[in-house]
Amino acid sequence: MSNADAKAVKKPKSSTLMAIKFMLFVQLGIAAFLVLGDLMRSSISLSFPSRAPTLERPIAPGDQTRRYQPSRAPVTPYTGPDVGPMAARLQFERNGDLLRLTGQIAPGDAQRFETYLQEQLNAPTIISLHSPGGSVSDALQIGRVIRDRGFETSVDAEHICLSACPYVFAGGTDRRTAQTGYIGVHQHYFGENTMLPAFIAVEDIQRGQGEVMTYLDEMGISLKLMQPALLTPPDEIYILTADELREYQLVTES
Repeated sequence: MSNADAKAVKKPKSSTLMAIKFMLFVQLGIAAFLVLGDLMRSSISLSFPSRAPTLERPIAPGDQTRRYQPSRAPVTPYTGPDVGPMAARLQFERNGDLLRLTGQIAPGDAQRFETYLQEQLNAPTIISLHSPGGSVSDALQIGRVIRDRGFETSVDAEHICLSACPYVFAGGTDRRTAQTGYIGVHQHYFGENTMLPAFIAVEDIQRGQGEVMTYLDEMGISLKLMQPALLTPPDEIYILTADELREYQLVTES
């Protein structure tokens, strides 16, 4: 084989190696860009916090966005309705037929919830919620267990059900909230990891939104609920009015 032929054979291999290096460089660049973006957003968030008011200010139609800082939970996640320090994962408090779920929804809480129910001699009939949200996938699992068991759900006076919590609430066969109960929605991360390439992060978000829409349809909730959720950034929360709760079929009784 001549030198020219040998070079012709080696050239594709060199081109392939260069292409691989180029793709790796691009992926590293994307990852660095995403990490830098997160750092900048965090810095901006600390320096220029959301101008939205806190939850103690009453809502009115057209004025429903409130400050939401889940990164500060469980110390003082909110200033507003009797929230106080929130536990880092769901706490189960039984009172007769009522079971109150309080705290953030942490990964693994769906399994803990099922285990707790299995250990009860008599099942509750009402699940009362007081949670700032948390793991979306666990919220969907808990909601499905609630629906399968035929439990009702409620949000009591001066209690909150925010972020992923409304998906738990949606699982109730009957769903009630007090006039001063707060139910709110916003965008979710769905486990987004900034070290992943951008197209994978977007894919995770789209898949997560699809799972939520499927779940809401199963529960008989209007998919219109997704509109305020998708339009509200993660550092804010959109509090639903009584009319919206009925319009989106999130409550069955007022």
